[in-house]
Amino acid sequence: MRQDNKLSRTLHVLLHMARHDKVYTSEQIAKMLGTNSAVVRRTLAGLREVGFVSAVKGHHGGWRIAVALRDVSLLDIYRAVGGKQLFAIGGGDENPECAVEAAVNRALGNVLDEAEQALLSRFSEISLEDLRVYFESHFPEELEPTICIVNS
Repeated sequence: MRQDNKLSRTLHVLLHMARHDKVYTSEQIAKMLGTNSAVVRRTLAGLREVGFVSAVKGHHGGWRIAVALRDVSLLDIYRAVGGKQLFAIGGGDENPECAVEAAVNRALGNVLDEAEQALLSRFSEISLEDLRVYFESHFPEELEPTICIVNS
């Protein structure tokens, strides 16, 4: 099963925007992420709606971060990019009349609900600023203004 990496890719882009304090075109971001510019525009439009990025129009236009990193949590970004189901595992629905299936679904559902709440709670405690600080303290040789290209 393929992992949903929309959150990590979005965080990647936002940190680049903040680090370099410049405008990036959808095409530049698409190249960075190994995707197409329509996907980038759709994702960033959602971030613009909640005020995390702004769009700059014109010949030298593009996208720029619009918030202080300390004011945005991973949970904020997760919600803004339309985070869906956190876990790929879940209950069955092949035989809704089966009491065993119902017991398994109930047990799994409770555990997964608890795990999801714990994960989302932790996301709320980590800001984009925390990621920036971690990056700068653990990867000082990477502080040159380069752009990472993600291979998909």
